[in-house]
Amino acid sequence: MEHTAQMSIRGDRWCLYVALMGVATSQWPEHYFGRAVQVPTVAERSQALTALGFVFTDGAEWEWEEYSATTGDDTSPVRLLASIRVRSWDGGAS
Repeated sequence: MEHTAQMSIRGDRWCLYVALMGVATSQWPEHYFGRAVQVPTVAERSQALTALGFVFTDGAEWEWEEYSATTGDDTSPVRLLASIRVRSWDGGAS
């Protein structure tokens, strides 16, 4: 089963999480990286996903999206959201 993994800044650190349909967001697997100054590398993201029990789907690439911190206010800080398709590492349902 495929899922979407996303990464964004929460507080002062990058957080990688896997969105699981039908599961409360408080129970989604997540990993916090130790710094927000620089974006975690692809290798670091892959290692975090593996630790959570997921791997990238074949041919998947990170997609980046930006949005305003305050909807409709183009002077507010820009937030970044990264997404990629993943599956459980054993290929089974998560």
